[in-house]
Parts: sequence; structure tokens; C-alpha cells
Amino acid sequence: MLALIDANNFYCSCERAFAPALRGVPLVVLSNNDGCVIARSEEAKALGLKMGDPWHIVSRKPEIKSVVWRSSNYALYGDMSRRMYETLLDYVPRVEPYSIDEMFMDLAGMPGDQVTLCTQIRTQVRRIAKIPTCIGIGPTKTIAKLANAVAKKDRAGSGIYDLSTPQARQAVYANMPVGKVWGIGPAAANKLARIGVTSIADFVDLPHDRVRRTLTVTGLRTQAELRGIACMQLSEEPAARKSLAVTRSFGRAITEWSEMAEAIASYATRAAEKVRGHGLRAGAMQVFMHTNRFNGDPSYSNGATFGIEATADTIVLVKTALRAGRQLWRQGYRYAKAGIILLELGDNKQADALPSVKAETSGSRMGALDAINRKYGPGTLYPAASKPEACWSMRRQRVSPSYTTRAREMLRALS
Repeated sequence: MLALIDANNFYCSCERAFAPALRGVPLVVLSNNDGCVIARSEEAKALGLKMGDPWHIVSRKPEIKSVVWRSSNYALYGDMSRRMYETLLDYVPRVEPYSIDEMFMDLAGMPGDQVTLCTQIRTQVRRIAKIPTCIGIGPTKTIAKLANAVAKKDRAGSGIYDLSTPQARQAVYANMPVGKVWGIGPAAANKLARIGVTSIADFVDLPHDRVRRTLTVTGLRTQAELRGIACMQLSEEPAARKSLAVTRSFGRAITEWSEMAEAIASYATRAAEKVRGHGLRAGAMQVFMHTNRFNGDPSYSNGATFGIEATADTIVLVKTALRAGRQLWRQGYRYAKAGIILLELGDNKQADALPSVKAETSGSRMGALDAINRKYGPGTLYPAASKPEACWSMRRQRVSPSYTTRAREMLRALS
């Protein structure tokens, strides 16, 4: 038996966890450069705000004046997700993060009533991580996710919905469109509609050969999951990464190489930190930069992909990225975006026969760098070539403090 716990309006809930004044008021979180709406509180949804709405346009509407907005703070959201994950591990033996705000839990063999257990888990996540959640229960991942969707829709309910029995599923399947099923998108739903399948019950009853002809073997697996036959196993280990990217649109156009060099060095620094966090090294790199092709400026776009000595060393990656970026740079353009993509990621234990930097030297140097930044906050130490906070950085006019990852920005209790 599995359960899927899903945080309600996660980014907004993270903002409210440290700012109680935001509770009960319309709140949105914006994308990079304070561009579009990417998270909405229930109060903001009631005002008609949609995901992806461009804020510079919708904020002019009179009915939106009461909405409070925040710039995205991914460091805070990631750490709050970690807190939620660690809370779950106190109650169940295995947890599989599905996304930053969704996690599958293994309930197999747990003593007592599973709804009571999930109620306790939900209460503790709210108490410790300050995040409201909903939980769906089912014998497969697909059913648990469906149960979670039912729980989220019923705002007046308990926040928990149990589809562990065939009887409970039968009642839901008959009245829910097949397009609501995880793994059946609009195109698949349209194919099914053309053969008269509109509800989940219709899909579950469809003969196997008809499902395969319509939706291939993927559809067969989804049907089996809806019938209570697990085809997707719970896994605590994330899938091995093949690549890792750090790309940003600039807060303003870059026209000088000195600023582009700062940006490339900063992105390479962040990419190196991330790849070390996964215990990997990169064997290839891609560097790119381009202008904004929609604003009428002269257009230029270029990139380079090349092999490198397998490494996760910040200094090495920064130097390599800067050499490539200098070759790509063309004076006279207004650059809008650049990025670093690390490719051919492999295990940290792999070694080159004749490395230019000794693994022991690099490991101790990067270990010290990461330890200092963990203790005193991200960006405490960084290569001189980079500049984490610069005038070309992303616009983040209303970013909340990093309450949980920077000591100097933690809340202080008044005596």
C-alpha cells in the first residue's frame, strides 16, 4: 500500500511559513526575473489569476491590487522540501520524492489503520515544516496520485482520501474523466474519446488489445495500475542524471565581455556545486549565449559542446567555461541569456589516467569550499571571476530571506 503526500500551493506555503501576515491574503510567487505567476494561494486563484499569467500585465487590473507577490526563492523551497522529507522518514520506512512538493510513502507492513497514520503524518508536517498537505492512499502509484487529486479537490474534507479498496475506486472511477489519470494526457484522452471511452471506469473495462492498439504498452501499464496491479515500483534512489544545466535570463541586457565573463563564471560555479552534490563528475560541457530575438535587436546565438577531463572542480570548470565563452563572444550585441550545461556525468570514483589536477588535491579543496558555504551560507566563498550578485543578475525585487540556509537571515526570537 502506498500514499502520495502533496504540499498545498507549496511555494506560497513556504513563504507563509515564516511570514504569518501573508496567511489569508491573496499571494502569488513569480518566475525568474519576476516574470510570470508560477504559484498561487487559494485566495489568488479566487481572483482569477492563472498559472503563467505575465505579472506586468495582470498586475494592472484593479481587482488584483490586493494581491501580494514574491520573487521565487528556490533555496528556501528546496530546504523546506528537505524538511518535509525528513519528517516523513520518522513515520514510514521508505519515501520516494516525486517532485519538490510530492512524495510517495511506503505504507506496507505499517501497524494500525493507514488513514490514522496518514493523519498523524499530515499533522506533523504541518507542525514541523509549517506546510499544509493532502494525502492519497492506494495500492499503486497511479491510484495513490488519483486519490491525492480527490483529496485536494475536497477543500472541506479531511485532506486524506483512501482508494485502497475496489469498492472505493469503483465509486470514483465512474464519475471521473479519464483525462484526470496520471499518464493520460490530452492527446491520449482524445484518442480514447473517439472510441467512446470518457470515464476512468470505461478505460479500466476496455479490453487489453484495444488499449494496446490505442495507447501502446504505456496505456496497458496505466490500466493495470488502475486495476490495482503495481507496475511502477517505489524507489528511494533517484534516476541517474545524464546532464545538469544552469541557465539564466539576465535582469538587463549584457553588452560587455567583462559582465558576460562574470555570468559564465557564476553559472559554472553553481553547476560545479550541483554536480558535486550528486557525487558526480562531468566529462563534457556546453556553453551558450544568445540575444533576445523578440525585441527587434540584432540577433545572435551561439554555443559550443566539447569534452573535458572528468571533473567536479569549480576552478577547472570556471576556467574551461570562460575559454569557451570568450570564443563565442561577439561584440556589438545585447545578450539576454547564457548558460552552462554539464554532460556525460559519471561516478566520482572514475579517474583519468593522467589527470591535470590530482583528485586528492581537488577533493580536499572543493570539500573545504563546500563546507564553508554550508556553514555560513551559499556564496560565502566563490571564485574571483564570478559575481553571484551583480547588476545583470535576475530581477528579484521581492525575494524573501533565506530563512533556513543563511545564518544571517534566520528569524530572531525577541526576549
